[in-house]
Amino acid sequence: MKKITKWHTYSLLLLTSTLFNPTTVRASGPDDAKGLWMTDVKDAVIRFDNCSDRPGALCGTIVWDIDAGTPADTCGERVIQLDNYTDEAWRDGWVYDPREDKTYKGKVSVEGAEMSIRAFIGFTVLGKTEHLARTDQLPASPSCKQ
Repeated sequence: MKKITKWHTYSLLLLTSTLFNPTTVRASGPDDAKGLWMTDVKDAVIRFDNCSDRPGALCGTIVWDIDAGTPADTCGERVIQLDNYTDEAWRDGWVYDPREDKTYKGKVSVEGAEMSIRAFIGFTVLGKTEHLARTDQLPASPSCKQ
């Protein structure tokens, strides 16, 4: 009979706690992107939801802008439209940067309360990633006209 060492005990405890831990990380799903997301620099909030004009697609629309009511106002702009959810990310569509008036290919993925938006030209390595944080409400002011 083998002698059980401390290492065996620790390994068994680690394996058991990993298998039966209710906080085990789960894969993200297509609905995880839906909701309100604040940009990293806190200058806009984007609402992600089903596209009203494209069944099965995900759209992102600016619903709060720090520049609301000024000439730089981007309230109501659709800035993301992605058609397919595969490999834990939304893909096959576009990301629009209203400040630069440029459109890119795009990819959106969510991990917990953080969203990553990858805007690129041609290949995903030829681009940049923006990070957004989930938020429950819009800032009080300035407000976008509804």
